[in-house]
Amino acid sequence: MTMQAIVDLVAICAKKGIRHAILSPGSRCAPLTLAFARNPEIQTRTISDERSAAFIALGMAQQLKQPVVLVCTSGSAALNYFPAVSEAFFQEIPLLILTADRPPEWIDQWDGQTIHQTKVYGKHVKESFDFPDSFEHQDQLWFAQRIVNEAINLSISGPKGPVHINIPLREPFYPKKGESFYASADLPIIQVREGKRNLSHEDLDDLKSKLNAFKKILIVPGQQNPDPTISELLQKLSEVQHLVVVADTISNHQISGSVTLHDHWIGNEPISKDLVPDLVISFGKSVISKSLKLFLRKNEVEHWHIQAHQGLRDPFQGLTEFLDCDAIFFLKWLSEQGFSSDKAFQEKWSGLEDKVNKSLFNLLDQEDFGEYPAFKKVLENIPANSQIQVANSMAVRYLNFLGKRPQEIYCNRGTSGIDGSNSTAVGAAWVNDGFVTLITGDLAFFYDRNAFWNNYPTPNLRIILLNNHAGGIFRLIEGPSQQPELEEYFETDQTLDASYLAKEQGFDYALARDSEELEAYLQDFFKESSQPKILEIESISRENAQIISRIKKRIAQELLRS
Repeated sequence: MTMQAIVDLVAICAKKGIRHAILSPGSRCAPLTLAFARNPEIQTRTISDERSAAFIALGMAQQLKQPVVLVCTSGSAALNYFPAVSEAFFQEIPLLILTADRPPEWIDQWDGQTIHQTKVYGKHVKESFDFPDSFEHQDQLWFAQRIVNEAINLSISGPKGPVHINIPLREPFYPKKGESFYASADLPIIQVREGKRNLSHEDLDDLKSKLNAFKKILIVPGQQNPDPTISELLQKLSEVQHLVVVADTISNHQISGSVTLHDHWIGNEPISKDLVPDLVISFGKSVISKSLKLFLRKNEVEHWHIQAHQGLRDPFQGLTEFLDCDAIFFLKWLSEQGFSSDKAFQEKWSGLEDKVNKSLFNLLDQEDFGEYPAFKKVLENIPANSQIQVANSMAVRYLNFLGKRPQEIYCNRGTSGIDGSNSTAVGAAWVNDGFVTLITGDLAFFYDRNAFWNNYPTPNLRIILLNNHAGGIFRLIEGPSQQPELEEYFETDQTLDASYLAKEQGFDYALARDSEELEAYLQDFFKESSQPKILEIESISRENAQIISRIKKRIAQELLRS
Protein backbone atom coordinates (compact mmCIF):
# COMPACT_ATOMS: atom_id res chain seq x y z
CA MET A 1 0.00 0.00 0.00
CA THR A 2 2.91 2.39 0.68
CA MET A 3 4.17 2.02 -2.88
CA GLN A 4 0.63 2.66 -4.15
CA ALA A 5 0.47 5.93 -2.20
CA ILE A 6 3.77 7.03 -3.73
CA VAL A 7 2.66 6.14 -7.25
CA ASP A 8 -0.53 8.11 -6.64
CA LEU A 9 1.49 11.07 -5.34
CA VAL A 10 3.42 11.23 -8.61
CA ALA A 11 0.27 10.78 -10.69
CA ILE A 12 -1.38 13.72 -8.90
CA CYS A 13 1.71 15.84 -9.64
CA ALA A 14 1.38 14.98 -13.33
CA LYS A 15 -2.37 15.65 -13.40
CA LYS A 16 -1.80 19.05 -11.81
CA GLY A 17 0.66 20.06 -14.52
CA ILE A 18 4.06 19.36 -12.98
CA ARG A 19 6.44 18.33 -15.75
CA HIS A 20 9.92 18.31 -14.20
CA ALA A 21 11.55 16.56 -11.25
CA ILE A 22 15.15 16.68 -10.02
CA LEU A 23 16.11 13.48 -8.19
CA SER A 24 19.19 12.77 -6.09
CA PRO A 25 20.35 9.16 -5.62
CA GLY A 26 19.58 7.28 -2.41
CA SER A 27 18.00 4.11 -1.11
CA ARG A 28 15.33 5.43 1.28
CA CYS A 29 13.91 7.57 -1.56
CA ALA A 30 13.84 4.64 -4.04
CA PRO A 31 10.02 4.39 -4.14
CA LEU A 32 9.80 8.09 -5.04
CA THR A 33 12.61 7.81 -7.57
CA LEU A 34 11.03 4.85 -9.34
CA ALA A 35 7.56 6.37 -9.36
CA PHE A 36 8.82 9.60 -10.96
CA ALA A 37 11.19 7.86 -13.38
CA ARG A 38 8.38 5.60 -14.63
CA ASN A 39 5.82 8.36 -15.11
CA PRO A 40 5.89 9.32 -18.83
CA GLU A 41 4.43 12.80 -18.22
CA ILE A 42 7.26 14.02 -15.98
CA GLN A 43 10.82 14.58 -17.20
CA THR A 44 13.30 13.47 -14.56
CA ARG A 45 16.97 14.27 -14.17
CA THR A 46 19.35 12.99 -11.51
CA ILE A 47 21.81 15.29 -9.72
CA SER A 48 24.09 13.76 -7.11
CA ASP A 49 24.83 16.92 -5.11
CA GLU A 50 21.59 17.91 -3.34
CA ARG A 51 22.77 21.47 -2.78
CA SER A 52 23.26 21.93 -6.52
CA ALA A 53 20.12 19.93 -7.35
CA ALA A 54 17.94 22.33 -5.39
CA PHE A 55 19.35 25.42 -7.11
CA ILE A 56 18.95 23.74 -10.50
CA ALA A 57 15.28 23.10 -9.68
CA LEU A 58 14.98 26.73 -8.55
CA GLY A 59 16.40 27.93 -11.90
CA MET A 60 13.90 25.78 -13.79
CA ALA A 61 10.92 26.86 -11.69
CA GLN A 62 12.02 30.49 -11.96
CA GLN A 63 11.61 30.24 -15.73
CA LEU A 64 8.60 27.94 -15.92
CA LYS A 65 6.70 29.79 -13.16
CA GLN A 66 5.42 26.35 -12.16
CA PRO A 67 6.56 23.96 -9.42
CA VAL A 68 9.54 21.70 -10.00
CA VAL A 69 9.82 18.63 -7.76
CA LEU A 70 12.88 17.83 -5.63
CA VAL A 71 13.41 14.30 -4.29
CA CYS A 72 16.15 13.24 -1.87
CA THR A 73 16.94 10.49 0.60
CA SER A 74 16.83 10.83 4.38
CA GLY A 75 19.37 12.52 6.66
CA SER A 76 21.71 15.37 5.74
CA ALA A 77 20.58 15.23 2.10
CA ALA A 78 17.52 17.25 3.09
CA LEU A 79 19.71 19.86 4.84
CA ASN A 80 21.67 20.41 1.65
CA TYR A 81 18.48 21.71 0.04
CA PHE A 82 18.21 24.50 2.61
CA PRO A 83 20.12 27.34 0.85
CA ALA A 84 18.01 27.00 -2.30
CA VAL A 85 14.81 26.51 -0.32
CA SER A 86 15.39 29.79 1.52
CA GLU A 87 16.23 31.53 -1.76
CA ALA A 88 13.03 30.20 -3.34
CA PHE A 89 11.03 31.36 -0.32
CA PHE A 90 12.21 34.97 -0.52
CA GLN A 91 12.08 35.06 -4.32
CA GLU A 92 8.60 33.48 -4.26
CA ILE A 93 9.53 30.61 -6.58
CA PRO A 94 7.40 27.42 -6.41
CA LEU A 95 9.15 24.18 -5.44
CA LEU A 96 7.67 20.88 -4.22
CA ILE A 97 10.24 19.33 -1.87
CA LEU A 98 9.84 15.61 -1.15
CA THR A 99 12.23 14.26 1.49
CA ALA A 100 12.31 10.55 2.25
CA ASP A 101 12.56 9.83 5.98
CA ARG A 102 12.89 7.02 8.51
CA PRO A 103 9.65 5.91 10.21
CA PRO A 104 8.97 8.00 13.36
CA GLU A 105 9.82 5.20 15.79
CA TRP A 106 13.41 5.16 14.49
CA ILE A 107 14.11 8.86 14.87
CA ASP A 108 16.79 9.62 17.49
CA GLN A 109 17.65 5.91 17.88
CA TRP A 110 21.11 5.98 16.26
CA ASP A 111 19.72 4.59 13.04
CA GLY A 112 21.68 5.48 9.91
CA GLN A 113 20.95 8.65 7.92
CA THR A 114 18.44 9.85 10.49
CA ILE A 115 17.86 13.43 11.60
CA HIS A 116 14.82 15.45 12.73
CA GLN A 117 13.20 16.15 9.34
CA THR A 118 9.71 17.21 10.40
CA LYS A 119 9.41 20.94 9.62
CA VAL A 120 13.16 20.98 8.99
CA TYR A 121 12.94 24.16 6.84
CA GLY A 122 11.09 26.11 9.53
CA LYS A 123 9.77 29.46 8.33
CA HIS A 124 11.52 29.15 4.96
CA VAL A 125 8.70 27.14 3.37
CA LYS A 126 5.07 28.13 2.98
CA GLU A 127 4.03 24.91 4.70
CA SER A 128 5.48 21.56 5.77
CA PHE A 129 3.43 18.36 5.69
CA ASP A 130 4.05 14.92 7.17
CA PHE A 131 2.96 12.08 4.90
CA PRO A 132 1.26 9.11 6.58
CA ASP A 133 3.73 6.42 7.66
CA SER A 134 1.28 3.55 7.10
CA PHE A 135 -1.81 2.89 5.00
CA GLU A 136 -3.73 0.25 6.91
CA HIS A 137 -6.95 2.25 6.59
CA GLN A 138 -8.36 3.66 3.34
CA ASP A 139 -8.68 7.10 4.96
CA GLN A 140 -4.90 7.29 5.22
CA LEU A 141 -4.62 7.02 1.43
CA TRP A 142 -7.28 9.73 1.06
CA PHE A 143 -5.30 11.87 3.52
CA ALA A 144 -2.08 11.41 1.54
CA GLN A 145 -3.81 12.37 -1.71
CA ARG A 146 -5.27 15.47 -0.07
CA ILE A 147 -1.84 16.51 1.24
CA VAL A 148 -0.32 16.34 -2.24
CA ASN A 149 -3.11 18.47 -3.71
CA GLU A 150 -2.82 21.03 -0.94
CA ALA A 151 0.97 21.22 -1.18
CA ILE A 152 0.96 21.86 -4.93
CA ASN A 153 -1.87 24.40 -4.64
CA LEU A 154 0.00 26.26 -1.90
CA SER A 155 3.20 26.41 -3.97
CA ILE A 156 1.43 28.23 -6.82
CA SER A 157 -0.94 30.42 -4.78
CA GLY A 158 0.09 33.98 -4.03
CA PRO A 159 2.74 34.40 -2.96
CA LYS A 160 4.26 31.40 -4.72
CA GLY A 161 6.98 29.51 -2.87
CA PRO A 162 8.46 26.21 -1.71
CA VAL A 163 6.34 23.60 0.07
CA HIS A 164 7.74 20.55 1.87
CA ILE A 165 6.33 17.04 2.25
CA ASN A 166 8.32 14.75 4.57
CA ILE A 167 7.68 11.11 3.67
CA PRO A 168 8.50 8.30 6.15
CA LEU A 169 9.19 5.06 4.27
CA ARG A 170 9.61 1.50 5.51
CA GLU A 171 11.28 -1.35 3.71
CA PRO A 172 10.88 -2.89 1.22
CA PHE A 173 11.74 0.10 -0.97
CA TYR A 174 11.68 -1.69 -4.32
CA PRO A 175 8.74 -3.36 -6.06
CA LYS A 176 8.94 -7.05 -6.74
CA LYS A 177 9.42 -8.26 -10.28
CA GLY A 178 6.13 -7.93 -12.16
CA GLU A 179 4.50 -5.87 -9.40
CA SER A 180 1.83 -3.44 -10.61
CA PHE A 181 2.97 0.18 -10.90
CA TYR A 182 -0.23 2.00 -11.81
CA ALA A 183 -1.95 4.93 -10.12
CA SER A 184 -5.32 4.46 -8.46
CA ALA A 185 -8.38 5.11 -10.56
CA ASP A 186 -10.25 8.42 -10.17
CA LEU A 187 -7.54 10.24 -8.24
CA PRO A 188 -8.91 13.37 -6.54
CA ILE A 189 -7.62 16.57 -8.16
CA ILE A 190 -8.35 19.76 -6.22
CA GLN A 191 -7.88 22.99 -8.16
CA VAL A 192 -7.47 26.49 -6.71
CA ARG A 193 -8.70 29.45 -8.74
CA GLU A 194 -7.43 32.82 -7.59
CA GLY A 195 -8.94 36.09 -8.69
CA LYS A 196 -7.23 39.41 -9.23
CA ARG A 197 -6.77 41.48 -6.08
CA ASN A 198 -8.46 44.90 -6.30
CA LEU A 199 -9.15 47.74 -3.88
CA SER A 200 -12.61 49.00 -2.97
CA HIS A 201 -14.04 52.22 -4.41
CA GLU A 202 -13.90 53.75 -0.93
CA ASP A 203 -10.17 52.96 -0.59
CA LEU A 204 -9.45 54.33 -4.06
CA ASP A 205 -11.33 57.56 -3.35
CA ASP A 206 -9.33 57.99 -0.15
CA LEU A 207 -6.03 57.37 -1.96
CA LYS A 208 -6.99 59.79 -4.72
CA SER A 209 -7.58 62.56 -2.17
CA LYS A 210 -4.18 61.85 -0.62
CA LEU A 211 -2.42 61.92 -4.01
CA ASN A 212 -3.25 65.60 -4.39
CA ALA A 213 -0.80 66.38 -1.57
CA PHE A 214 2.17 64.86 -3.43
CA LYS A 215 4.07 66.62 -6.21
CA LYS A 216 7.38 64.72 -6.26
CA ILE A 217 6.64 61.03 -6.78
CA LEU A 218 9.10 58.17 -7.25
CA ILE A 219 8.08 54.72 -8.48
CA VAL A 220 10.53 51.97 -7.49
CA PRO A 221 9.92 48.51 -9.01
CA GLY A 222 11.76 45.81 -7.07
CA GLN A 223 13.01 42.45 -8.32
CA GLN A 224 10.45 40.70 -10.51
CA ASN A 225 9.92 38.93 -13.81
CA PRO A 226 9.37 40.98 -16.98
CA ASP A 227 5.76 41.97 -17.69
CA PRO A 228 4.98 44.00 -20.84
CA THR A 229 1.75 45.38 -19.36
CA ILE A 230 3.55 46.75 -16.31
CA SER A 231 6.28 48.27 -18.49
CA GLU A 232 3.66 49.99 -20.66
CA LEU A 233 1.92 51.43 -17.61
CA LEU A 234 5.22 52.69 -16.16
CA GLN A 235 6.05 54.27 -19.52
CA LYS A 236 2.73 56.13 -19.50
CA LEU A 237 3.15 57.28 -15.89
CA SER A 238 6.62 58.58 -16.75
CA GLU A 239 5.77 60.30 -20.03
CA VAL A 240 2.29 61.68 -19.31
CA GLN A 241 2.24 62.21 -15.55
CA HIS A 242 5.98 62.83 -15.03
CA LEU A 243 6.50 60.27 -12.27
CA VAL A 244 10.16 59.35 -11.78
CA VAL A 245 10.75 55.62 -12.35
CA VAL A 246 13.94 54.44 -10.60
CA ALA A 247 14.69 50.90 -11.76
CA ASP A 248 17.47 48.52 -10.74
CA THR A 249 18.53 46.04 -13.37
CA ILE A 250 16.81 43.11 -11.57
CA SER A 251 13.45 44.89 -11.75
CA ASN A 252 13.21 43.98 -15.46
CA HIS A 253 11.29 47.24 -15.94
CA GLN A 254 13.95 49.65 -17.15
CA ILE A 255 11.68 51.56 -19.51
CA SER A 256 12.66 54.37 -21.83
CA GLY A 257 13.22 57.38 -19.61
CA SER A 258 13.63 55.44 -16.39
CA VAL A 259 16.50 56.29 -14.05
CA THR A 260 18.98 53.39 -14.00
CA LEU A 261 22.34 55.02 -13.20
CA HIS A 262 21.32 56.40 -9.80
CA ASP A 263 24.09 54.56 -7.92
CA HIS A 264 26.54 57.09 -9.40
CA TRP A 265 25.04 60.04 -7.53
CA ILE A 266 22.33 59.07 -5.06
CA GLY A 267 23.52 59.71 -1.51
CA ASN A 268 26.15 62.24 -2.61
CA GLU A 269 24.73 65.12 -0.56
CA PRO A 270 25.62 68.11 -2.79
CA ILE A 271 24.31 66.31 -5.89
CA SER A 272 21.19 64.62 -4.50
CA LYS A 273 19.90 67.29 -2.09
CA ASP A 274 17.18 68.43 -4.56
CA LEU A 275 16.10 64.89 -5.43
CA VAL A 276 14.07 64.09 -2.29
CA PRO A 277 10.55 62.89 -3.23
CA ASP A 278 7.50 63.37 -1.04
CA LEU A 279 6.11 59.93 -1.98
CA VAL A 280 7.64 56.67 -3.12
CA ILE A 281 5.43 53.92 -4.59
CA SER A 282 7.03 50.48 -4.77
CA PHE A 283 6.09 47.00 -5.92
CA GLY A 284 7.97 43.76 -6.47
CA LYS A 285 10.66 42.48 -4.13
CA SER A 286 14.13 43.74 -3.19
CA VAL A 287 16.24 46.47 -4.80
CA ILE A 288 20.01 46.21 -5.24
CA SER A 289 20.90 49.83 -4.56
CA LYS A 290 21.87 50.30 -0.92
CA SER A 291 22.45 53.99 -1.65
CA LEU A 292 18.83 54.39 -2.75
CA LYS A 293 17.52 52.64 0.36
CA LEU A 294 19.68 54.77 2.67
CA PHE A 295 18.67 57.95 0.81
CA LEU A 296 14.95 57.25 1.25
CA ARG A 297 15.38 56.20 4.89
CA LYS A 298 17.42 59.27 5.77
CA ASN A 299 14.87 61.64 4.26
CA GLU A 300 11.88 59.88 5.88
CA VAL A 301 9.93 59.68 2.63
CA GLU A 302 6.29 58.52 2.78
CA HIS A 303 6.00 55.09 1.19
CA TRP A 304 3.12 53.17 -0.43
CA HIS A 305 3.82 49.51 -1.23
CA ILE A 306 1.74 47.37 -3.61
CA GLN A 307 1.65 43.69 -2.65
CA ALA A 308 -1.20 41.30 -3.43
CA HIS A 309 -0.79 39.22 -0.27
CA GLN A 310 -0.12 39.66 3.42
CA GLY A 311 3.20 40.52 5.04
CA LEU A 312 4.32 44.11 5.55
CA ARG A 313 7.54 45.10 3.76
CA ASP A 314 9.06 48.40 4.89
CA PRO A 315 12.65 48.60 3.50
CA PHE A 316 12.63 52.43 3.40
CA GLN A 317 11.28 52.82 6.97
CA GLY A 318 8.45 55.10 5.84
CA LEU A 319 5.55 52.77 5.02
CA THR A 320 2.15 54.40 5.44
CA GLU A 321 -0.02 52.53 2.90
CA PHE A 322 0.01 48.77 2.29
CA LEU A 323 -1.94 48.25 -0.95
CA ASP A 324 -3.25 44.68 -0.97
CA CYS A 325 -3.87 44.46 -4.71
CA ASP A 326 -2.23 43.49 -8.00
CA ALA A 327 0.39 45.90 -9.34
CA ILE A 328 -1.29 46.11 -12.76
CA PHE A 329 -4.61 47.07 -11.17
CA PHE A 330 -3.10 49.89 -9.11
CA LEU A 331 -0.76 51.25 -11.80
CA LYS A 332 -3.64 51.31 -14.30
CA TRP A 333 -5.82 53.15 -11.79
CA LEU A 334 -2.96 55.56 -11.07
CA SER A 335 -2.55 56.30 -14.79
CA GLU A 336 -6.25 57.21 -15.07
CA GLN A 337 -6.36 59.78 -12.28
CA GLY A 338 -5.39 62.83 -14.33
CA PHE A 339 -2.91 64.16 -11.78
CA SER A 340 0.66 65.12 -12.67
CA SER A 341 3.87 65.04 -10.69
CA ASP A 342 6.30 67.98 -10.79
CA LYS A 343 7.92 67.95 -14.24
CA ALA A 344 10.90 69.98 -13.00
CA PHE A 345 11.53 67.34 -10.33
CA GLN A 346 11.52 64.62 -12.99
CA GLU A 347 13.91 66.67 -15.14
CA LYS A 348 16.41 66.89 -12.28
CA TRP A 349 16.57 63.10 -12.09
CA SER A 350 16.65 62.59 -15.85
CA GLY A 351 19.24 65.34 -16.26
CA LEU A 352 21.63 63.53 -13.94
CA GLU A 353 20.92 60.26 -15.75
CA ASP A 354 21.80 61.86 -19.10
CA LYS A 355 25.03 63.40 -17.78
CA VAL A 356 26.25 60.12 -16.31
CA ASN A 357 25.25 58.27 -19.45
CA LYS A 358 27.39 60.62 -21.56
CA SER A 359 30.48 60.42 -19.35
CA LEU A 360 30.53 56.93 -17.78
CA PHE A 361 31.18 54.88 -20.89
CA ASN A 362 33.84 57.24 -22.23
CA LEU A 363 35.63 57.09 -18.88
CA LEU A 364 35.56 53.29 -18.94
CA ASP A 365 36.98 53.21 -22.48
CA GLN A 366 39.92 55.31 -21.26
CA GLU A 367 40.62 53.10 -18.23
CA ASP A 368 43.25 50.40 -17.76
CA PHE A 369 42.14 46.80 -18.23
CA GLY A 370 40.12 45.48 -15.31
CA GLU A 371 36.74 44.06 -14.37
CA TYR A 372 34.70 47.24 -14.75
CA PRO A 373 35.81 48.12 -18.33
CA ALA A 374 35.74 44.41 -19.25
CA PHE A 375 32.18 44.10 -17.94
CA LYS A 376 31.12 46.99 -20.19
CA LYS A 377 32.69 45.27 -23.20
CA VAL A 378 30.99 41.97 -22.36
CA LEU A 379 27.56 43.62 -22.11
CA GLU A 380 28.04 45.19 -25.52
CA ASN A 381 28.39 41.70 -27.01
CA ILE A 382 25.62 39.74 -25.24
CA PRO A 383 22.73 39.19 -27.67
CA ALA A 384 19.56 41.06 -26.72
CA ASN A 385 17.61 37.78 -26.70
CA SER A 386 20.02 36.08 -24.29
CA GLN A 387 18.85 35.85 -20.73
CA ILE A 388 21.40 37.05 -18.15
CA GLN A 389 21.87 35.15 -14.89
CA VAL A 390 24.16 37.18 -12.66
CA ALA A 391 25.87 36.18 -9.43
CA ASN A 392 25.85 38.28 -6.27
CA SER A 393 28.65 40.38 -4.82
CA MET A 394 30.41 42.55 -7.46
CA ALA A 395 28.92 40.93 -10.58
CA VAL A 396 25.38 42.18 -9.94
CA ARG A 397 26.69 45.57 -8.80
CA TYR A 398 28.72 46.08 -11.99
CA LEU A 399 25.59 45.19 -13.95
CA ASN A 400 23.59 47.75 -11.99
CA PHE A 401 26.29 50.42 -12.37
CA LEU A 402 26.07 50.09 -16.16
CA GLY A 403 22.41 50.99 -16.51
CA LYS A 404 19.64 49.92 -18.84
CA ARG A 405 19.72 46.42 -20.35
CA PRO A 406 17.49 44.89 -23.06
CA GLN A 407 17.94 41.35 -21.70
CA GLU A 408 15.89 39.61 -19.01
CA ILE A 409 17.92 39.70 -15.80
CA TYR A 410 17.83 37.11 -13.00
CA CYS A 411 19.81 37.03 -9.76
CA ASN A 412 19.49 35.15 -6.47
CA ARG A 413 18.65 38.26 -4.46
CA GLY A 414 16.21 36.49 -2.15
CA THR A 415 19.04 35.80 0.28
CA SER A 416 21.78 37.51 -1.80
CA GLY A 417 24.30 34.70 -1.19
CA ILE A 418 27.02 33.65 -3.59
CA ASP A 419 26.03 29.96 -3.49
CA GLY A 420 23.99 28.38 -6.25
CA SER A 421 24.47 30.87 -9.10
CA ASN A 422 25.97 28.28 -11.46
CA SER A 423 23.26 25.75 -10.67
CA THR A 424 20.44 28.27 -11.09
CA ALA A 425 21.81 29.19 -14.51
CA VAL A 426 22.07 25.52 -15.51
CA GLY A 427 18.44 24.95 -14.52
CA ALA A 428 17.35 28.04 -16.46
CA ALA A 429 19.29 26.88 -19.53
CA TRP A 430 17.62 23.45 -19.47
CA VAL A 431 14.17 24.98 -19.99
CA ASN A 432 15.17 27.77 -22.41
CA ASP A 433 15.82 27.49 -26.13
CA GLY A 434 17.94 30.65 -26.35
CA PHE A 435 21.25 31.56 -24.75
CA VAL A 436 21.54 31.85 -20.99
CA THR A 437 24.57 33.93 -20.04
CA LEU A 438 25.93 33.54 -16.52
CA ILE A 439 28.12 36.42 -15.30
CA THR A 440 29.88 35.48 -12.08
CA GLY A 441 32.83 36.15 -9.85
CA ASP A 442 35.47 33.56 -9.02
CA LEU A 443 34.34 32.73 -5.47
CA ALA A 444 30.71 32.16 -6.51
CA PHE A 445 31.84 30.12 -9.51
CA PHE A 446 34.22 27.76 -7.75
CA TYR A 447 31.94 27.43 -4.73
CA ASP A 448 29.22 25.95 -6.98
CA ARG A 449 31.29 23.95 -9.44
CA ASN A 450 29.16 20.82 -8.85
CA ALA A 451 26.48 22.53 -10.95
CA PHE A 452 28.24 21.02 -13.96
CA TRP A 453 28.56 17.53 -12.46
CA ASN A 454 25.73 15.93 -14.41
CA ASN A 455 25.11 14.03 -17.63
CA TYR A 456 22.81 16.50 -19.39
CA PRO A 457 23.86 18.76 -22.31
CA THR A 458 23.66 22.52 -21.88
CA PRO A 459 24.93 23.88 -25.23
CA ASN A 460 23.11 27.21 -24.80
CA LEU A 461 24.99 28.13 -21.60
CA ARG A 462 27.63 30.87 -21.76
CA ILE A 463 29.72 31.72 -18.69
CA ILE A 464 31.61 34.97 -18.15
CA LEU A 465 33.94 34.40 -15.19
CA LEU A 466 35.48 37.47 -13.53
CA ASN A 467 38.48 36.01 -11.75
CA ASN A 468 40.41 38.45 -9.57
CA HIS A 469 41.54 35.55 -7.33
CA ALA A 470 39.81 37.12 -4.32
CA GLY A 471 36.55 38.43 -2.91
CA GLY A 472 37.14 41.87 -4.39
CA ILE A 473 34.02 43.47 -2.94
CA PHE A 474 35.68 43.65 0.48
CA ARG A 475 38.12 46.25 -0.84
CA LEU A 476 35.13 48.52 -1.46
CA ILE A 477 33.63 48.15 2.02
CA GLU A 478 35.19 50.63 4.42
CA GLY A 479 35.32 48.25 7.42
CA PRO A 480 37.23 45.24 6.05
CA SER A 481 39.26 47.31 3.57
CA GLN A 482 40.99 49.05 6.51
CA GLN A 483 41.96 45.86 8.33
CA PRO A 484 45.40 44.17 8.15
CA GLU A 485 43.57 40.82 7.89
CA LEU A 486 41.83 41.88 4.62
CA GLU A 487 43.59 39.56 2.18
CA GLU A 488 43.58 36.35 4.22
CA TYR A 489 40.31 36.52 6.13
CA PHE A 490 37.98 38.65 3.97
CA GLU A 491 39.17 38.46 0.37
CA THR A 492 40.01 34.73 0.74
CA ASP A 493 42.88 34.80 -1.73
CA GLN A 494 42.83 31.82 -4.16
CA THR A 495 44.87 30.72 -7.18
CA LEU A 496 42.28 28.70 -9.11
CA ASP A 497 41.31 29.11 -12.73
CA ALA A 498 38.55 27.43 -14.75
CA SER A 499 40.73 25.64 -17.31
CA TYR A 500 40.77 22.30 -15.48
CA LEU A 501 37.03 22.34 -14.88
CA ALA A 502 36.45 23.14 -18.55
CA LYS A 503 38.70 20.25 -19.57
CA GLU A 504 36.92 17.83 -17.21
CA GLN A 505 33.47 18.83 -18.45
CA GLY A 506 34.33 19.23 -22.13
CA PHE A 507 33.47 22.95 -22.20
CA ASP A 508 34.98 25.43 -24.64
CA TYR A 509 37.37 27.67 -22.70
CA ALA A 510 39.25 30.93 -23.25
CA LEU A 511 41.27 33.15 -20.92
CA ALA A 512 41.48 36.93 -21.43
CA ARG A 513 44.13 38.98 -19.63
CA ASP A 514 43.87 42.20 -21.66
CA SER A 515 41.43 44.12 -23.86
CA GLU A 516 42.73 42.70 -27.14
CA GLU A 517 42.28 39.10 -26.02
CA LEU A 518 38.82 39.88 -24.63
CA GLU A 519 37.61 41.45 -27.86
CA ALA A 520 39.02 38.59 -29.92
CA TYR A 521 37.32 35.89 -27.85
CA LEU A 522 33.99 37.72 -27.72
CA GLN A 523 33.70 37.65 -31.52
CA ASP A 524 32.78 33.95 -31.57
CA PHE A 525 31.61 33.48 -28.01
CA PHE A 526 27.89 33.63 -28.81
CA LYS A 527 28.00 31.47 -31.90
CA GLU A 528 26.09 28.20 -31.53
CA SER A 529 28.08 25.21 -30.27
CA SER A 530 27.53 21.69 -29.02
CA GLN A 531 28.81 22.47 -25.52
CA PRO A 532 28.84 25.38 -23.04
CA LYS A 533 31.55 28.02 -23.25
CA ILE A 534 33.55 29.71 -20.49
CA LEU A 535 35.32 33.03 -21.00
CA GLU A 536 37.51 33.72 -17.98
CA ILE A 537 38.59 37.34 -17.48
CA GLU A 538 41.59 37.56 -15.18
CA SER A 539 42.37 40.77 -13.28
CA ILE A 540 43.92 42.06 -10.06
CA SER A 541 41.61 42.76 -7.13
CA ARG A 542 43.52 45.81 -5.89
CA GLU A 543 43.51 47.43 -9.34
CA ASN A 544 39.78 46.75 -9.81
CA ALA A 545 39.02 48.67 -6.61
CA GLN A 546 41.17 51.56 -7.82
CA ILE A 547 39.31 51.70 -11.15
CA ILE A 548 35.93 51.87 -9.41
CA SER A 549 37.19 54.60 -7.09
CA ARG A 550 38.56 56.68 -10.00
CA ILE A 551 35.37 56.36 -12.04
CA LYS A 552 33.18 57.30 -9.09
CA LYS A 553 35.35 60.31 -8.27
CA ARG A 554 35.46 61.59 -11.87
CA ILE A 555 31.70 61.29 -12.35
CA ALA A 556 31.07 63.13 -9.08
CA GLN A 557 33.42 65.92 -10.19
CA GLU A 558 31.66 66.28 -13.53
CA LEU A 559 28.21 66.37 -11.92
CA LEU A 560 29.29 68.98 -9.38
CA ARG A 561 30.79 71.17 -12.12
CA SER A 562 27.62 71.12 -14.21
